[in-house]
Amino acid sequence: MATERDPLLSGSDSAARIQRQVNDQSHSHVSRVPVGPLDISTSTRYAILAGLWSATFLSVTTLVATLLPSISSEFEKSNEASWLGTSYLLAACTFTPLYGRLCNVLGRRAANQTAVIAAALGTIACGLSRNMETLVVARFLSGMGGGGIMTTATIITSDMYSLRSRGLAQAVSNIFNGLGQGLGGPIGGLVSDWFGWRWAFIMQIPLFALSLTLTTYNLRYVTPGKGKNAKDVLKRIDWGGSFTLLIAVGSVLVFLSMKYNEDYPWTEPWVIVPLAVSGAFFTAFVLVELFIAPEPVLAPYLLKQKVPVLVGISNYLVSLCNFAVMYFFPMWFQTVALTSASIAGLHLLPSSASMAVGSMFAGWMMHRTGKYRLINIVFGFFPFIGISLITFMKETSGPLQMWLSIMPFGFGNAVVLQTMLIALLAHLPENSMAVGTGFGQLFRGLGQVSGVAISSALFQSKLSSELHRRIQTPDAEEASSHSFCQSCMLIDLCAQTINMIRHSATLVARLPPDLQRAARDSYAVALRAVFILAACSTFLAYVVRLPVPEQSLDKSPRKRLNDASDASQVEAQALRSPVEEQALLPDEDGASMGASPTQQAWKLPRRKLSVFEPTEGILDLESDAISGSARR
Repeated sequence: MATERDPLLSGSDSAARIQRQVNDQSHSHVSRVPVGPLDISTSTRYAILAGLWSATFLSVTTLVATLLPSISSEFEKSNEASWLGTSYLLAACTFTPLYGRLCNVLGRRAANQTAVIAAALGTIACGLSRNMETLVVARFLSGMGGGGIMTTATIITSDMYSLRSRGLAQAVSNIFNGLGQGLGGPIGGLVSDWFGWRWAFIMQIPLFALSLTLTTYNLRYVTPGKGKNAKDVLKRIDWGGSFTLLIAVGSVLVFLSMKYNEDYPWTEPWVIVPLAVSGAFFTAFVLVELFIAPEPVLAPYLLKQKVPVLVGISNYLVSLCNFAVMYFFPMWFQTVALTSASIAGLHLLPSSASMAVGSMFAGWMMHRTGKYRLINIVFGFFPFIGISLITFMKETSGPLQMWLSIMPFGFGNAVVLQTMLIALLAHLPENSMAVGTGFGQLFRGLGQVSGVAISSALFQSKLSSELHRRIQTPDAEEASSHSFCQSCMLIDLCAQTINMIRHSATLVARLPPDLQRAARDSYAVALRAVFILAACSTFLAYVVRLPVPEQSLDKSPRKRLNDASDASQVEAQALRSPVEEQALLPDEDGASMGASPTQQAWKLPRRKLSVFEPTEGILDLESDAISGSARR
């Protein structure tokens, strides 16, 4: 008597029925069989990559770092300019881990396009903003998409290439990251000088449109899974973890801003309350991730493994160093060397070129040798050399030091990020790839936020003390020669001058010679403190990476077939109907339901790349029968 576990078709009738179905499907566009990521054509793969990389280029552009003096001077809020970076990075840090989940439950295309649309809307809002507050909110919206663009691009690229080839494919992707970081500054500076800073945002919209167009028509491969409805999807999102992380990190940023950017004393509620709220919500975040969240953004089982933890710490420290330098290196040329915004941004171009070379070098070496550890140990020390050269840079330094000091910094960090991504993926099973990628991106996001926020707090604190030391208030002897009111006026004038210099970096070039000298020296000392922080961070990251072991890059998600009969069964696997495919899913005991003894002997691979599933459907890669869950 037949049961629900028996295959619906058997024997020659089954084969004939399958063949007729395939013939029918070849004439029907609606029932066309979608293919897996390793089965798509080369032209489709390149079109997908072009769509991903055009959005990636925009998500990492450094034009905001070059535009900071112009924007903050227009709104006369230079001391709040760091919020333009931290608001973006706060959103990226909070929402980036969710995209690893969304790639699983929504599908790759829907997750990527959600990120691109959010980034595009935020960018448009930036160009139309009329005050600093609106601009900060718009940057937050951009960050909600920007972090997702990076994560989804990494996951989709990993889908389409074997582990050993991913390094090379990701290297080409990192070239666009480097172009975004290197060209964003000079292009943004030129557009700002010629047309105004608003057009630097508006000009990005055509590339976002290109990305959406390419992914809409080409990103149609499917990954294994079972459809889920919208209600189930919403339940799977870690809302509690995302909310507590957002409040915790945001509170830290408010504390740093109020204490160091606004110079509030420790007794002020605006200093004490954010600090206390941050501690409470960080504790709540940990508890939610460990005990409450059904699919936590910070997968607890990864925290129990050495390699993911070391890679996460390295990502944090490297990102802290990167963003501290990226946001403050152009400022050195505008406030100390007194160059234009476009020239200041152009100094990031050597870093862009070296990052592209470093990414390609690391990817090619890993693809050729199948190893990453030695590359990381040798070239991972380059960033420390580069940042040391930057730290000792002076106004009298030659053009070689001013233009080329940043090259070993960019080359080394590109190698580090590339090898650490592959190291992380190499130590995880294939079914944890999306979760692991989101895990690594979370630590990178935290490092990016810290890089801007901590370095900005250090910079503003040091700049304030240096300006007060160099722009002196009247001493006792001078004050005695004036009336009380005149002395008060002189003190007020000094305080106003110091505030104006702190609030408007572009004012330095227009100051009288004596005041300009004091301002340039103060900026030089404050920026050197930021570079020393970055040097310490990159050195510590190098030490943390040393214990990361070597792992073979030749493992494959497919099992080797033993004979011709196995090959014929794989061919039949690709021709099954949806019902037959479901009938062969493994049950709780690991046996295939309705599978023949021969099929059970070699066990169909769990990661099936060509399946009969609608591309518009919601894919469940977290099923225990098909893939791994974040909670183990």
